[in-house]
Amino acid sequence: MANQNEPVTSYPAPNQNQPTFSRQPPPSSATIYPYVIPPGLSYAYYNQQSSQQHDSYNNNPPRSIFLRRAFSIIIGTIMITMFIVFIIWLVLRPKLPVFHVISFSVSSPFNLTNNSLSTSWDIGLIARNPNAKITLYYDDVQAGVFYRGGSLADTYLSPFVQGRKNESRIKASFAASQTFVYGDDVAGMKAEQGRGEGNVAFNVRLVADLRFKAGIWRARRRLLKVYCGDLVVFVGGNGSRSNGLVGGPTQCTVG
Repeated sequence: MANQNEPVTSYPAPNQNQPTFSRQPPPSSATIYPYVIPPGLSYAYYNQQSSQQHDSYNNNPPRSIFLRRAFSIIIGTIMITMFIVFIIWLVLRPKLPVFHVISFSVSSPFNLTNNSLSTSWDIGLIARNPNAKITLYYDDVQAGVFYRGGSLADTYLSPFVQGRKNESRIKASFAASQTFVYGDDVAGMKAEQGRGEGNVAFNVRLVADLRFKAGIWRARRRLLKVYCGDLVVFVGGNGSRSNGLVGGPTQCTVG
């Protein structure tokens, strides 16, 4: 008969001191997130923070959309304006006037002594408007006589209006009364008189405030510059007589 006090060797003997674990379900949460609210913070605090973030997210896009729309409107306005100006330019094709000197003379004795000059000049010009659809307005017209780069005399002319495809005759008189002349210019004029049989070349400059107008369209003002160079005129060996422009009419440079 087997000994009942011997333990069974096929299975380990149960440990009476081994701890037991209870299987309990995980704590339930009132939100859809699997995390519980930390102690000390209420659900209302988290809900308020989430609402503020949502509001800031909703407020930012309208501001950026407004800026983008404003920028687009500005760019569109500029492009439309440039397009309209370009179309007007294509239709009207504004051109600068054309100037010719038709007469130029010394109208009083040419008295050049030391560094002093006393004499007078008369000049006649023709200004032609080449535009078929634009009227030209000349304001603040000034003209001057120069020898090389030195000014000898200047004068103001009356404003005038020039119609489309129209020509205007301009007359101006200049007077120099004991005008100071630099030594180099004195030597140059005397040298020209000696080798050119009494001829001296002068320059005439004309400036004006020019406006273009075609119907209701008006272009901005621009400074018109007219340069008529190398106008050779007989001044006489001793200033006893004068003559007209040598070489005939001369076209001027306009800019």
